[in-house]
Amino acid sequence: MIKAIKGDITKLEVDAIVNAANELMLGGGGVDGAIHDAAGDELFEACLKVPEVRPGVRCPTGQARITPGFKLPAKFVIHTVGPVYLDGKHGESAKLGNCYRNSLALALENNCKSIAFPCISTGIYGYPIEEAAEIACSEAKAFLAQHENIEIVFCCFLNRDKIIYDKLLAQ
Repeated sequence: MIKAIKGDITKLEVDAIVNAANELMLGGGGVDGAIHDAAGDELFEACLKVPEVRPGVRCPTGQARITPGFKLPAKFVIHTVGPVYLDGKHGESAKLGNCYRNSLALALENNCKSIAFPCISTGIYGYPIEEAAEIACSEAKAFLAQHENIEIVFCCFLNRDKIIYDKLLAQ
């Protein structure tokens, strides 16, 4: 099942929430900062323990890492780094698709029955919401065609984003 809701991802009682992280994974603004604040200092400490793949990069764009949820209702936080949107001609759609595929694969590996995604890359990274939502919904539908026993929630902060997701999910 896939659904879109308007709400605060840090309050959701799901097995995993996805954090739209930066490559360093140590918190930031937007949903990243909100998740780190709600999870508590233990999340920061857990992220520090994730090995860097190169200096300053724990999670390259399009990849995903998992940590416990600590003080969150969710058991896990899956950190993924969305692409910065330039003009749509620099592999942004492939990188964003990888965020969803890799996050869903980690959820499956960790026996999650429910996962909630924010609108990855649509904040400060500048990805147009219509294009980003189309990629998100396409990846979720493709995943569910292979793995039926997981609930996917798109948690939208803005009502306009929920309307876009609702329209795409109804197709």
